[in-house]
Amino acid sequence: MVSKRLQDILKSAILLELKGEAFYRKVAESTDNPGIKNIFSIMAKEEVLHTKILREKYSELTRNNKISAHKLPEEDTVANTVLSESMKSQIAGAGFEAAAISAAIDMESKAIKLYSESAENAADPNEKMLFEWLADWERGHHKLLYDLDNDLKERIWNDNQFWPF
Repeated sequence: MVSKRLQDILKSAILLELKGEAFYRKVAESTDNPGIKNIFSIMAKEEVLHTKILREKYSELTRNNKISAHKLPEEDTVANTVLSESMKSQIAGAGFEAAAISAAIDMESKAIKLYSESAENAADPNEKMLFEWLADWERGHHKLLYDLDNDLKERIWNDNQFWPF
């Protein structure tokens, strides 16, 4: 019998990745900042890859009542992206890009939570490996966005002299 719990997790994960891809693609299309456009374009492509893998696993689960081991990609392009000072300085603190970064951090946090909890509760080693890989990949996205957001916040504080002394 197909695990209803795993089916539901995979369906939720697919939906989460589809929403992420649509959001990241829209941000990339809407910004004039080349660095942000590049980051969000890469993230959209990575979400497409995640969706493809999750759909394959869902199909496999419904056919075979289990998922098999999978050769998962190792490189996280976004996590390896170098953010130039020039690109960072082009982001306005209260602008569209800053809001998109904050929203993206929240989306990545939700994905990390779903995948981490799914890995924790997985009895099957292949299932556990898949969700750990996804959680790690999303942590790379989260770290890049979080670092960018913190850098932006520091710049705003400095520019507005928001220091206690």
